[in-house]
This record gives sequence, C-alpha cells and structure tokens, in this order.
Amino acid sequence: AVNGLGHAHPAVTAAIRAQADKLVHSSNLYRIEAQEQLGAALTQAAGMDNCFFGNSGAEANEAAIKLARLYGHNRGVKIQAGFEPLVSGFVRAPRNDIEALRQIAANNPDVVALLAEPIQGESGVQTLDREYLQAAREICSKQGWLLMLDEVQTGNGRTGTYFAYQGLDLIPDVVTTAKGLGNGVPIGACLATGAAAQVFGAGQHGSTFGGNPLACAAGLAVINTITRDKLCDNATAMGQLIADTLRTECAGMGHVREIRGRGLMLGVELRKDCGELVQRAMEAGLLINVAGGNTVRLLPPLVISESEARDLAGGVADLIRNFD
Repeated sequence: AVNGLGHAHPAVTAAIRAQADKLVHSSNLYRIEAQEQLGAALTQAAGMDNCFFGNSGAEANEAAIKLARLYGHNRGVKIQAGFEPLVSGFVRAPRNDIEALRQIAANNPDVVALLAEPIQGESGVQTLDREYLQAAREICSKQGWLLMLDEVQTGNGRTGTYFAYQGLDLIPDVVTTAKGLGNGVPIGACLATGAAAQVFGAGQHGSTFGGNPLACAAGLAVINTITRDKLCDNATAMGQLIADTLRTECAGMGHVREIRGRGLMLGVELRKDCGELVQRAMEAGLLINVAGGNTVRLLPPLVISESEARDLAGGVADLIRNFD
C-alpha cells in the first residue's frame, strides 16, 4: 500500500536527491516551501481547506481524533481540557448497519464525530456500501457530527480516484492519509474542511518531523506523478482486469467465497484460513499478504502494466486453485 509508484520511481528519486542537496529538515516554526506546495496540492486534490502533516497514518488519525474532541469541547460536550478521554471514549458500530448509527445518534448525546475506513484493509478488504456512507453523511450533518474518513490505505489513487470518497458522491469533514503519499518516505496528513478546518489554533497540535522538506518533496512528486500520468485511471483499469481474471479463473472453486474491492485494492476471500499462502506465493515469485485470516489481499502499485496484471492474477489463481 506504500509503494504506489513502485520502487525507485525517477520522479520521486529526483525530488529526494534535489531536496537533500538543499535542506533535509527545518523546524516548522519557519516557512517550508515544499510543505506549502504539497499542502496546496493535497487540499486541492481532496477538496479540503486545511492540512496538518505528520509522519504516519497513526499520527494523521491521532490528529483527527484530537480535532474531533476539541470540536466537541467547543460545542459544549463535556470533554476535559478539550482532549480527554485520551484512550477510551469510542462507541463502535457494525459495518454497513445504518440502523445502528441511528440508534447511536438517538442514545449517545456526547458523540461528536464518526470515523470510518471506506474500505477496511486489515479486516480483509471489507467495503462500506455507498448507501451506508451516504446515510452516514446525512446522519452526521443532522447531528452536527464530523464525518471523518480514514484513507490512510485507500488514498493517493489506490481505489481509482484520488480518495475513495470521491467515487461515492460525498464529502467528509476530515480525511486522513499516509502510506502511498510518500512512496516509502514517512509522511501522513490530516485534511479538514468547513467548521473542522477552524478547530485547531496555533500550538494546539504539533509534530517535530511532520511535513519536513524531504518528506514533502517526495509527497509532491508523488501527487504530481499520479495526476500527470493518470494513474487513478490505470488503477481502475488494471484493478478491473485483475478482478475479472480472478473471477474467471476461480469460477467453480468452491473454497472461494468472494472477490471484492475497488481499483487496485482487492481481496479474495476463501472459506478457510489461508495464511500459509503468503510463503507459497513467495516461493512462486509473488508478493501477497493475507488479511482477516482468510482473505488474500492484493495491493499492486498504481504503475502496474497490463502484462504484469495478468501475470499477478494468473499466479494468484493458481495458488488458490492448488489450495483446495
């Protein structure tokens, strides 16, 4: 999910070299040109207003959660010092259960935000329904909640649009991203719009290395390359090719439950645990992983070619066929 442009992409490599020749790090008490440029490009791509940079998806989500708690504090929800509780304080809802969200809204007056992944990668490429997310947007707007989407894995072209929500006809209040943003250089970002963009003031959240010149130069090269080379379109086309090939090759395999996903974020769910396929795949010259215990997860780079996509799909199908 990180190396969206593959390894040693010339544009990213050149950007890192050029920036390292000038300035690797500077305190963010000072203006950082690359940070400003990447922030402008990222907010434009996302349709957001403000951007806070960190070093990872975890830091991006930390910023989003902290933002939500301060937002709730400012609205009169009783959260100590604006940021408490530090660990607890979450109400969890089942995936794609709209009625559960309505019940939470009716019974939990202290809720101030909803945080969700459009596609849950670690649990096995589980996709939230379009109707569910649109209903979530309506509920959040009605309740005055922030809709916050974790696009750490789904962002940066992975699903065929720059962010997954852009293919779902909705706009969140907050979106987080990381992984593919730096193509291997650690960087994360929390983006906000509307009222959410006005929550943080100077000194209320910070990061020593977040948004430093080197990471931002890499991120700017990534976003410019994705846009210039139309890699979102390639993710859509190659993802469809891989999924179609897998469905054809796996037809009739009773141990295959479902093939799902969007763009180049795909999962093949089996009817039994399949962790051992990771080693078998490596021996066959393929790099895969298994999520949720029984789902082969595929996250090939956005620059994958048609021949590579066919090789990948065919190889994975062979692995699964022989795993019956």
